[in-house]
Amino acid sequence: MTCVSLPQSQQSYPPVASVTCVKLGLNLGYWGAGHDQDNLVLAREADQLGYDCVWAAEAYGSDTATVLAWVGAQTQRIGLGSAIMQIPGRSPAMTAMTAATLDSLSGGRYRLGLGVSGPQVSEGWHGVRFDKPLARTREYVDIVNLALSRKRVRYDGKHYQLPLPDGPGKALQLTVHPVREHIPIYLASVGPKNLELTGEIADGWLAIFYSPDFADEQLKLIGTGRAKAGKSLDGFDVVASMPLVLGSDLAAAANPIRSYASLYVGGMGSREVNFYNQLATRMGYGDAADEIQSRYMARDYEGAAAAVPFEFIDSTSLIGDKSRITERLAAFAESGVTSLNIMPLAPSLEERMTGLRTAAEALSDSGFAE
Repeated sequence: MTCVSLPQSQQSYPPVASVTCVKLGLNLGYWGAGHDQDNLVLAREADQLGYDCVWAAEAYGSDTATVLAWVGAQTQRIGLGSAIMQIPGRSPAMTAMTAATLDSLSGGRYRLGLGVSGPQVSEGWHGVRFDKPLARTREYVDIVNLALSRKRVRYDGKHYQLPLPDGPGKALQLTVHPVREHIPIYLASVGPKNLELTGEIADGWLAIFYSPDFADEQLKLIGTGRAKAGKSLDGFDVVASMPLVLGSDLAAAANPIRSYASLYVGGMGSREVNFYNQLATRMGYGDAADEIQSRYMARDYEGAAAAVPFEFIDSTSLIGDKSRITERLAAFAESGVTSLNIMPLAPSLEERMTGLRTAAEALSDSGFAE
């Protein structure tokens, strides 16, 4: 292990472990958005390079379970993570069944990332009211853990009751044996209350638009949740997912990320409810967030992308040459990140492969590699 010991002045509060290591992951995003066979090649390359995990997303297209089964069958060692399985899209028992199956098929490589999605997808696609998401998440994770422990599932919650009290149903036990006693659960959290809940009930946090400049506020909330559960941040996986673009011209390197950032800040949700827009505002980019959203909703997508501040992109992405990527990786590690999921953005597969290799070399050079 070549990890760096942090001086006390650089440790987050609540304190992280005195020795901080960073693992690399590969974020494949949404399958079916193009370059699918290229993504499989990238996953195989990440496996060979020693990346820790490959993550797949879902919204209202491809699902994560099928993608990860396909990728897992063609890789050897790399972890397989859902980022995320949508809570309104499956019953908690169905999620436990899927997690146990993927873990069994992959030889213990699966990681269960969960999230509530947003009101547009929850109500428009799944027909599930987007009400009391925190309470629903807590009960959902309770039931998933109960089912994966292979105990008979009995649960009397406000949102879930198993078995139903007024019918012929009976308490059942999962018949599949997961490889591990505990499948790690991650939550995709953005808002303050959800961050605290994540610290309390999850094994890791799936972060988007993570910035070292804003990390203390977020990790304090997670630390508060950990303290409620009688735990510290030791062993808790802080997973930051971010684009990577190589290039010596930083302004040019930032350009491919603009449409990605504007989609989330401007288009993921309604004007009233957009968690990513609210996050950008809390990070100090309120005026820009308003402009991005206004332009995006007016279908001025180019204008929305152009309105994303360079500073926002730079603080939440990896851009530059290998030397600068090394410096940025060190900054993320020092702020509390334990896993960094790379989204290599480039026109060709060869360039994206170069991005994967460069990130691995930069992490080694940074002194924070495991």
